[in-house]
Amino acid sequence: MVSIVASVAWWARTEPQRLALVYADQHLSYGELHHRVECMAAALSARGVGAGDVVALLMKNSAAFLELSLAISRVGAVFLPINYRLGAEEVGYIAQHAGVRLLFADEELSASVPASIPVVWVDTAAQADSRALGTAGTAGTAGTAAKSSVRETQSEDLYRLMYTSGTTDRPKGVMHTYSNMAWKCMDHITALQITKDDRLLVVGPLYHVGAYDLPGLALWVAGGALVIERDFVAERALAVIARERITGAWMAPVMLDRCLTSAERSMHDLSSLRWLIGGGERTPEERIREFSAVFAQARYIDAYGLTETCSGDTLMEAGREIEKIGSTGRALAHVDLQIMDDEGSRLPVGTHGEVCLRGPKVTQGYWRDEAKTRASFFGKWFRTGDVGYLDAEGFLYLTDRKKDMIISGGENIASSEVERVIYQLPQVAEVAAIGLPDAQWGECVTAAVVLKPGHSLSLQELRAHCSGKLGGFKTPKKLVICESLPRNPSGKVLKRELRAQLAQTP
Repeated sequence: MVSIVASVAWWARTEPQRLALVYADQHLSYGELHHRVECMAAALSARGVGAGDVVALLMKNSAAFLELSLAISRVGAVFLPINYRLGAEEVGYIAQHAGVRLLFADEELSASVPASIPVVWVDTAAQADSRALGTAGTAGTAGTAAKSSVRETQSEDLYRLMYTSGTTDRPKGVMHTYSNMAWKCMDHITALQITKDDRLLVVGPLYHVGAYDLPGLALWVAGGALVIERDFVAERALAVIARERITGAWMAPVMLDRCLTSAERSMHDLSSLRWLIGGGERTPEERIREFSAVFAQARYIDAYGLTETCSGDTLMEAGREIEKIGSTGRALAHVDLQIMDDEGSRLPVGTHGEVCLRGPKVTQGYWRDEAKTRASFFGKWFRTGDVGYLDAEGFLYLTDRKKDMIISGGENIASSEVERVIYQLPQVAEVAAIGLPDAQWGECVTAAVVLKPGHSLSLQELRAHCSGKLGGFKTPKKLVICESLPRNPSGKVLKRELRAQLAQTP
């Protein structure tokens, strides 16, 4: 049975001094990491935690987060990372719905922990080394119960629950098996040509698939190292890339933008970086060119994936970035991708429809929710809810999410098409096109724009720019200047939240 725990143990046995993890001022070898995981597993077993129990983490990035996630797997329990930006009511719903037996939470996040949940508090010392948890955590060495549970783990056993961000409804618990994780790691290692000499910078939150999975812990399968930052600070990320000779990274678009515009971007030797995975939105050509200017030896990889698929289903291929601008690349080796209509029939090349996926890294469904599971599949094909098309070479182009389609005067309008035109304005830093209620048209096309410093934009200027580039019914009738756009951790604009905010705007 393939598992990340088994991979760490193998590297600890064969190359115990090889670097596995960097956090704060400590550099952990595979031997040291393996020992900490064994200690934590023994402590969990001593508390009665075992196969099938759900153990949650409400923690920011740290060495302990990763040590705990592996120890939970080590005893056959189910790992549940929770978004630490949620409020206590939301955390309580997830814990209740998932049936959480035990929660590990950073002390600084105490306001988000309902009193009803059994909790082990993680202080600063324990964040750097889970053994500091003492009797509540990692006292002693791993016992026979922890060891036997790994050997008994089967490929279709549940490895992790991840609750979606809930952009349209209550969060849904996505189920990931050991098989899902193993195939994810295999595909990412192959596509990115990851070796034991690679070092991955992790600046996104580890409760999210972008940080944990893209490619995330696949580095430990290959014998590489993870370099963890507790919080993202652009200047610190640039310094770490230079100091630790980082070879790869995943960043949400807003993170990358801050690195590219940082005054310190030219102060560091960034030549070690081979690739950086972005995604979460369609990448403007300007950003790709800016990236190449700052990271001269690296390539920018646009990507597409979902929580339901352990992330990273398509990746842009080297040398095709500009030629295929607007595409998120082609499907990975063990991912099948088709564009389908509302009845589940495949659509021809170039036809817009719903992006559907199948393969061994795709979830089997949602935890304790058979109705939503059934609604999310055409047979074995997972319905992503994203709208796009494939070109003749199989490159995926995303055009919208079904729920983000603007319907004005009976016409369907892809918000991404409107955004593409507005992005051409030199004063625009960010834009999101949405539909707001309108008595005459049903929905009014509205542009929410974040301006670059020192610039201005009027509705008249915006409409004049769109004239001739968009049909009249697609041209925004309303412009709202915003300081920022609400986004989830992967960088996607939360348009439901934005619509709710702007609905109050006169």
